[in-house]
Amino acid sequence: MSALIPDFVPLWTLILALGIFFYVLLDGFDLGVGILYGFAPDAASRSLIMNSIAPIWDGNETWLVLGGLALLAAFPLAFAILLPAVYFPVLVMLLALVFRGVAFEFRYKDVPHRTFWDHAFCYGSALATFSQGIVIGAYIQGFKIEGRHFAGSSLDCFTPFSLFTGAALLFGYGLLGAGWLILKTEGPLQEWARRKARWCLLGVLIAIGAVSVWTPLVEPDIARRWFTWPRIALFSPVPVATLLLALWEWRSLGKSHSHAAPFLAAIGLFVLSYSGIAISLWPMIVPHRFTLWQAASSASTQLFLLAGTLFLLPVILMYTGWSYWVFRGKVRADIGYH
Repeated sequence: MSALIPDFVPLWTLILALGIFFYVLLDGFDLGVGILYGFAPDAASRSLIMNSIAPIWDGNETWLVLGGLALLAAFPLAFAILLPAVYFPVLVMLLALVFRGVAFEFRYKDVPHRTFWDHAFCYGSALATFSQGIVIGAYIQGFKIEGRHFAGSSLDCFTPFSLFTGAALLFGYGLLGAGWLILKTEGPLQEWARRKARWCLLGVLIAIGAVSVWTPLVEPDIARRWFTWPRIALFSPVPVATLLLALWEWRSLGKSHSHAAPFLAAIGLFVLSYSGIAISLWPMIVPHRFTLWQAASSASTQLFLLAGTLFLLPVILMYTGWSYWVFRGKVRADIGYH
């Protein structure tokens, strides 16, 4: 019977990849807004910054749930290995996201302690971002595995490389957040966001360069994948496109009439970085150990789960797109979250 069921691993890989990418992109920019929030010049600016993400920030986290459930259901072996390996940064991330959400609500209700909740919103955003960066770094480096089980310590994920990627993601999300503020605000606040975006872009470029050198040096498989012929010719458009996008980003930040380009260029840099990780590790889902097919659940299980997912996914895309459409345009001080 199972021989009659087609291979659903490529489709589930696409669903998982899209879920993770949409989370990184959508929650990434509102976490970036939260990071920049702590540097806002005054109370009026902080209110505008908060209002720019008020209608959509909680919906963005839907993709985190979708990505986690897709990993658990479609690739249970990978879930069983990855979760204990990055248990502490994932726990810190979830707690920070909860605390950030509480701060978002209480800032408007608990006026006497607004300064405290402002700091909580900023630090919660930064801590969640830093934790996600540690997870990414630990994932790229790989884990200690014996048989089909994680055999290392829960503290193994804290390495110089993962701490570096944690710091790098702060700049990456900051760049996305600044791009969003340029898109949604105007006047002095928009100019402030342009200045912050330049600093974040410099941090992102340093991080991309360092990771591009670091990973091939410590992982021979990654070095062979990128620097052997004919792959070096096949994959060379990725770094070239990255440089061109970075140039476009830098130039658009200097043009006062350019509102959408900084955000679009930042998205492009994340797409290329995401594709770089995929190129380095494909077809592994547990780096350097298990492929997507080896970690997948049975074909019948994937078929059963696919029926609900293919119904739910368009609904998520529809209400996400609708919310962004309804709240399009510039944010104003007289219209916002209260």
